[in-house]
Amino acid sequence: MGMKDWVASMAAMSEAEAKKAAVPAQASAAEEAPAEPNFRFYDNRQKYLMFVNTCSEKWIVAERVAKEIEALQPAPPAVRFFDAGIGDGTVLARVLRSLHRKFERFPFYIAGKEISLEDVRLALDKMPDRFLEHPEMVLAITNISYAEAPWLTPSNPEAAKRMVWKEVALEGSNTADFERQILDLQPFLAENWRTQVSEKTGSMIPETPTVLILYRADCRFLLDRVIPRKDTPTADFDLVLASQPFRLRAPVEFKAKRVLAPLARSLRPGGRLLGIHSAGNDPGLEIVQKVWPQEDPFTTSRRTLIEATRAAMGSAAEAFRFDPLPNAQALFRYEMHTLPDEIDSESASIGTSTLLAAWNAATYVAQIDDERLAKAMSNSAYLDATKAVLRKNGELWFNDESYLITRNH
Repeated sequence: MGMKDWVASMAAMSEAEAKKAAVPAQASAAEEAPAEPNFRFYDNRQKYLMFVNTCSEKWIVAERVAKEIEALQPAPPAVRFFDAGIGDGTVLARVLRSLHRKFERFPFYIAGKEISLEDVRLALDKMPDRFLEHPEMVLAITNISYAEAPWLTPSNPEAAKRMVWKEVALEGSNTADFERQILDLQPFLAENWRTQVSEKTGSMIPETPTVLILYRADCRFLLDRVIPRKDTPTADFDLVLASQPFRLRAPVEFKAKRVLAPLARSLRPGGRLLGIHSAGNDPGLEIVQKVWPQEDPFTTSRRTLIEATRAAMGSAAEAFRFDPLPNAQALFRYEMHTLPDEIDSESASIGTSTLLAAWNAATYVAQIDDERLAKAMSNSAYLDATKAVLRKNGELWFNDESYLITRNH
């Protein structure tokens, strides 16, 4: 596909095409959030995959998680980590490397939620080498809601009856064997990781509540106390990562009650929840506001969010510490990858592919819906706006902010 054709497809993607696309990593809570009219942002895989492959957010988030790993004090039988939105598995794979470095001989229980079939496939593709480096690991992935995922158990009795629970003991001792057996799971995933549109919210929800559990067969005896049981819901996580788990425009009460509060309750004594979301006030927002001057989706600060979570937890909040962190620790940034001197040199021209990648990243982070994007991309003004901001700043970066919720010992 030529560049002009690609631009046209980005601007004119039909609703039918968008409905066929899977839900990306940052939309892990989208199936639960109140729907917005014509809000097709999360259904577009082109935007998501282009963002992931042109920006360093996944790397930087994994580095931020690694700092929290240094503070963990796990208890037997395992180090327990929950990824609230596994996405394509880039962050998870990097976090597993950091966990191995810190706790080389400890058993791991790694769990996470992901509703997107495509993302589950991509994440599992990164796991064979993790099972090789750290054999003493149990991996559990589910598609149920945040309020239920840490316990791998739907609260609705009917959903619980329909839940598919699949346990796979990987045979062999090399990545080729593990990869083959994981690839053999593709028909199972295609059958059980389907989604449908909720009549209540208009958002994507799983058709079949499903849990997939992987571990090495030669470590089954060692991991007996770590492997989750369907009839014994257990969370007790040492570390929970909630990175971009909800839509920016979702009500604060929803974010607190339906996502953060349940995740906080899944912590063991001393456990830590690291929350991360986009903060704005960066060149990405400059690009967006050149096209939509009044646009500012970054209206919920970390302080507002954790106070709402404290309120949502009621009297149980007394057992937790809610820490917005000082700015020096809470704020961090990531960049879009560009060629050396492609942007900061006045004499160099900025390639169309770079402009498109920057535009995509800016509108992806700001979560601009497809209808407005199509109108903006009907002429070249959006590229002119992108070029002006890149020239002004010499690069494109985005700000995130983080916060901690810790269960008291």
